Amino acid sequence: MRQGSIALRLFWFSLCWLIVALAFTAFLLTNLYSSALDNTLRETLEFHLETLVGVSLSSTDDAFPASSLADPRFSRPASGWYWEIRDMDGNITSFSPSLIGTILPKVGGMFDADNVRTDVQKDGFGTQIRMIERKITLSDRTILITVTGNLDEMFDLVDNFRGQTLTVLGAMGAMLAIMSGLVARFALRPIGRLRRAVEQVREGETAQVEGIYPREIAPLADEVNELLRSNTQIIERARSQVGNLAHGLKTPLAVLRNEATGGGAGLSGVVLSETDKMAGLVSTYLDRARLAARTAVVGRRSNVGEVMDRLVRVMGKLHRETNLRLESGTGEIWFRGEESDLEEMAGNLLDNACKWASSAVTVTLVAPVSAADRTLTILVEDDGPGLSDAEAAEALRRGVRLDEKTPGSGLGLDIVKELVDVYGGTLSLGRSDLGGLKVELALPVARSTAS
Repeated sequence: MRQGSIALRLFWFSLCWLIVALAFTAFLLTNLYSSALDNTLRETLEFHLETLVGVSLSSTDDAFPASSLADPRFSRPASGWYWEIRDMDGNITSFSPSLIGTILPKVGGMFDADNVRTDVQKDGFGTQIRMIERKITLSDRTILITVTGNLDEMFDLVDNFRGQTLTVLGAMGAMLAIMSGLVARFALRPIGRLRRAVEQVREGETAQVEGIYPREIAPLADEVNELLRSNTQIIERARSQVGNLAHGLKTPLAVLRNEATGGGAGLSGVVLSETDKMAGLVSTYLDRARLAARTAVVGRRSNVGEVMDRLVRVMGKLHRETNLRLESGTGEIWFRGEESDLEEMAGNLLDNACKWASSAVTVTLVAPVSAADRTLTILVEDDGPGLSDAEAAEALRRGVRLDEKTPGSGLGLDIVKELVDVYGGTLSLGRSDLGGLKVELALPVARSTAS
């Protein structure tokens, strides 16, 4: 079962976390900047207010000069920066030149202990302004001094800062995301090396997992090697026990057969018949145990081309009347298993084809068509009488012989089927283009040493 990539999951997790963290950072920085600007605006307005209060306390006239504040923004109309002085009846006694053409809105709220109150309003031009008003008492009267500052200018600065912050943090987030992806791939490279090392063991290139791994992965490599050693030991013990059992049964069976051979035709015949069956079963299961023990051990591989070339030469000498031809493509084909097992399977198929062929037998080696294809195919075709579909199905049954006149016990194909099943391959019979039988043997492929 395969699930999503660990590196990809780490990348997406890091990316989502970066987006949240950078968005929160942008929000926090913008708020801090806005708060700093607002505090600066308050301090500026309080400074101007104190200046006007000082001028009011030192002046003996009811009117104040327009140049009481040096800030040029108080001279520019509709700037949002205004000041005015009025009495408690609402009569304006003095104001800034910037106030010409508009009227300041009233300041809401209550005065604090210092007779100061603040508010946020909009002037006659729709500009949002912060207002600070202070009530002072002179010798003969009480006056209200109001100073305002432009909040829209501050909001524009905050918006520009927010855009620049998002741009900078976005670029930083992209670089961090790329770095996170590279770090994830680099950190997971030992896992890829471990996978390739295990694959080399399975393909027969090495006997155990080799290499130096980080301390987080090294225990896994050690456990795999320990599992391989344990598996080999278990198989060897099982093979030994089956062999001991088979050899232990052979002696009593031989005694029974000898006694039955010297007796009469009644009970001795039955004993002889049953002991023959028991001996056959012991031999069969002993062979199966040996096959399973050989094929269960990982790390074995065989060159198919060399084995088949050798078999074709041998069969050509045994069946000189048959034209035996081997066809193979370019490149090496490797069988993932014991060389002796490959010789057993292919040899039985070739011998059977030569016995039934009229004059020609063709052997074709078919390599995997792609890297994902893990199966090699051996085709054995002859120009003999061939088999029908029903006969082909019957021939795959154990011990069945379709023609008793041809030498053989019928067990050759059984051995092939037994080995094919052990290796997880397939065996099928069909009609050849030569007119006779076509046997298709599919077996697991191993990587070549060049790959």
